[in-house]
Amino acid sequence: MQTSLSGIANKAKNRKGHRFGNLYEMLNEENLLDCWRYIRKNAAYGVDRISAQEYGKNLRENVKNLVERLKTKRYRAKLVRRQYIPKGGGKLRPLGIPAVEDKLLQLAVTRILQAIYEQDFLRCSYGYRPKIGAHDAVDKLTVKLQFGRYNYVVEADIKGFFDNVNHDWMIRMLEERIEDGALLRLILKWLKAGVMEKGGKVIHPAKGTPQGGIISPVLANIYLHYALDVWFHKVVRKQCRGESCLIRYADDYITAFQHQEEAENFYKALGQRLGKFGLELAQGKTQIIPFGRHKPKGKGRFDFLGFQFYWGKDRKGRPHLKRRTSPRKLQKSVVNFAEWCRENRHQRLKELFRRLNEKLRGYYNYYGIIGNSKSVNSFFWRAMHILYKWQNRRSQRRSYNWHGFRQVLRHFQVVRPRIKVRLSRC
Repeated sequence: MQTSLSGIANKAKNRKGHRFGNLYEMLNEENLLDCWRYIRKNAAYGVDRISAQEYGKNLRENVKNLVERLKTKRYRAKLVRRQYIPKGGGKLRPLGIPAVEDKLLQLAVTRILQAIYEQDFLRCSYGYRPKIGAHDAVDKLTVKLQFGRYNYVVEADIKGFFDNVNHDWMIRMLEERIEDGALLRLILKWLKAGVMEKGGKVIHPAKGTPQGGIISPVLANIYLHYALDVWFHKVVRKQCRGESCLIRYADDYITAFQHQEEAENFYKALGQRLGKFGLELAQGKTQIIPFGRHKPKGKGRFDFLGFQFYWGKDRKGRPHLKRRTSPRKLQKSVVNFAEWCRENRHQRLKELFRRLNEKLRGYYNYYGIIGNSKSVNSFFWRAMHILYKWQNRRSQRRSYNWHGFRQVLRHFQVVRPRIKVRLSRC
């Protein structure tokens, strides 16, 4: 961390009520050139059609020009180019792609906000934070449920969170720690930047923050820090006689309670609390689940971050919390893999199996946790059957039988399922 950011972080940690000023001045050439090192050079370009490689050819002059426009208040946020990516179930997820110059500036502001708010974020918050990932959230929830006295889980989902962030509330939340009007106006420019759809239509949103913007994750964490995390720990937990906990990864979160009455009270209050900040619960995905360790077998299961949590037995017959790949996610992965095989079946085998191993390693790195070997093996063998099918459709004649196909897998050293033993930071 740069010395200036380190100083901000120390002050934010030691002086909880301090409001920071003069942050806008930190958007200078030195900081922006340092941020350039972390910009993805192969990322898609924005509406100006200027790629990172092209912007970097005359980097110092471009950054100097950007800083001059910032000083004279002539900087204008460019439109965000919107693309849609498959979400599952036939749905599409909107993805905003800012221009390279806006990405660079957003990264500089993101680092400032992280230096301040990383000192404020609670331990229940895991998403989009330095050195904290989804596995940490999964591990923490596992420990809580295994060793705590929790009997009920409230599974809740916020409907279109990134599309419904209220701009006025966002600025009011930032003002809790920031007293720099110029920086707040800059952030508001990005929030209100127009969005260009694929057909060229321009939309000027009255709320929301574009998914895909570098600054969007930290703004989302700040928004839910005040709207959900602080409220849960300062209000909800103090009203509970039994144990209660919240684990949140970005806008995905799980709450657990010891007593049914307290779970029901939270369920009733949650919609009203989120509604205050312009958010709405997805009713079909919000429910109270009995999840005590002595509940009947087959009852009380829920999904979180791609894993399904359920109670089983250990080797000594004692209740033991288990995790496996969510059946819905497993099926989605298989469908996506089948589509990939169909589209890439004509590639040269060396390139095909190189990319295949990359995909398998990525899958094992995420889903290869202790206790999930059965699901990981299931995915691998289903994937190999799909690959066998499509490789035999490279031409009109059948290419392999199973004996020959297994020899090909050995020749190209296809990565077999593996479980990663990792040190938990719970």
